[in-house]
Amino acid sequence: MRTILLTFIFIITSSNPAFSDQKNTEIDSLLKVLDHTISIRQSFSSQKERKIDLIKDNLNKEKSLENRYKLHEQLIGEYQSFICDSALYYIDQNILIANQLNHKEHLQESQLRLAFVFSMSGLFTQAKEIFSKINYEELPHHLKVLYEWSYIRYNENLIKYTDNSRFEKIYSQAYKDSRGRLMDLLTTNSNMYLKEKSFQLKSDGQFEASAQIQTALFENEIPDSHAYAMATMGLAMIHKELGNTQLQEKYLLLSAITDVRLAVKENESLLTLAIYLYKNGDVNRAYNYIHAALDDATFYNSRFRNAVIARTQPLIEATYLAKIEQQRKNLRLYAVVTSIFVVILIITLYFLYKQIKTVSRAKRKLNKFNKQLVHVNHKLDEANLIRERYIGYYINQCAIYLDKLDDFRKYVNRKIKAGQLDELQKVSALKNASEKDAQELYTDFDRTFLEVYPNFVNEFNALLKHEEHYLLKQGQLNTELRIFALIRLGITDVNQIAVFLRYSIQTIYNYKSKVKGKSLDDASDFEEKVRRIGSISPK
Repeated sequence: MRTILLTFIFIITSSNPAFSDQKNTEIDSLLKVLDHTISIRQSFSSQKERKIDLIKDNLNKEKSLENRYKLHEQLIGEYQSFICDSALYYIDQNILIANQLNHKEHLQESQLRLAFVFSMSGLFTQAKEIFSKINYEELPHHLKVLYEWSYIRYNENLIKYTDNSRFEKIYSQAYKDSRGRLMDLLTTNSNMYLKEKSFQLKSDGQFEASAQIQTALFENEIPDSHAYAMATMGLAMIHKELGNTQLQEKYLLLSAITDVRLAVKENESLLTLAIYLYKNGDVNRAYNYIHAALDDATFYNSRFRNAVIARTQPLIEATYLAKIEQQRKNLRLYAVVTSIFVVILIITLYFLYKQIKTVSRAKRKLNKFNKQLVHVNHKLDEANLIRERYIGYYINQCAIYLDKLDDFRKYVNRKIKAGQLDELQKVSALKNASEKDAQELYTDFDRTFLEVYPNFVNEFNALLKHEEHYLLKQGQLNTELRIFALIRLGITDVNQIAVFLRYSIQTIYNYKSKVKGKSLDDASDFEEKVRRIGSISPK
């Protein structure tokens, strides 16, 4: 599986000139990727174990010794950078199979793999013993290649393990001789030859030429592969020699990320990166990375890697702990200063709180007064509107009745002059005229009232049960609604209401009780709810 994020970062940063001027941003991004990758590294180990389990399942079903040998080879390939002891176990199994098959080439190959894993785990004496027992001249060509390549790795690891300049010269000469013999065995255009050539140029101090070969090889590697991790590690070492620290850090990060994702427990990149970051002042990450490298080395059971880490870890850990202690001292100082500021802040907040409470009380009083004022103004507006409408209404009614009285007076005078007293007696006996005048009065009252309170009927119905709602013609009230319309206008005297509507007081009481019986809620405050009905709609 490819690391999409790594590939994306690499392509963008290498192809875009704008990004090439912002290498720090690129490094920061890669550091965050590595931090996240380390935090979930257990998931990569689980993936590795699942892959190994599948091979083991096939092995359990396989009876052929030759096929079992090949499956062991697959397991050795998975384990030789994951768990040293498991790799050694399956190498021993292959040595047994080679002896059973009497297959000399399988035996030689397994012995070389055993020497390689021994040198990876720090068992250098055992590895040297195997190399010395193998008859080099009898080896086929491809095993001579494996012999020389394994012997180079053996000497390189021995140099790192001993960390002694006197022995380094001896071991360096040994792996240079092996490299020369290995290159003689390879075709000049093969990847292995080019890799060894670049290492040879590096050891000879020809860093630019070595970097060109390494870069060309890197561009052909597939991300998230072991070859990709090795290529990026090689480039990091070359750029270290060239003094390009930013590229050195970049390729170290790419190598470390790839190793973690591949669950490579025997890795050099994370340790090398930790040392680099320690020297450049990033103690926190150096501490985290070297502990991760130590965990991996312990998991792998690498005596060699543990010994290398042991030389550096105490320095990083001591610096990290010193930094933590300094941070604690600073924290105590900050705590004291902060406490002083907190005390000052509390005192300030106390006085501020008192002022706010005073202002708040004043605001509440002012709001209460404003609400009262608004209510009073509303009532005044309502009263003014009612006065305006009803004064106009009653002036108009008075004028109408004065005209009617004047017409009636003239009519009476004419009849008296004409001696038609019988006609006058007939007129005074008629009731229709007075009933008609009363009906006109109520009609005008209804119209005027509904102009002031246009939603009165709907809001009044809202106080009643649904089945008791009044359905009236628009602009018209019935007797029951007229009673409560007068109450809404502020007329609470039952006697006045009875006189206006030309009913007895008892009849008015009966009407009121009947309507209250239709109320949705408690009827005790029904009239008060009626008095709150409606909003003024002045025209």
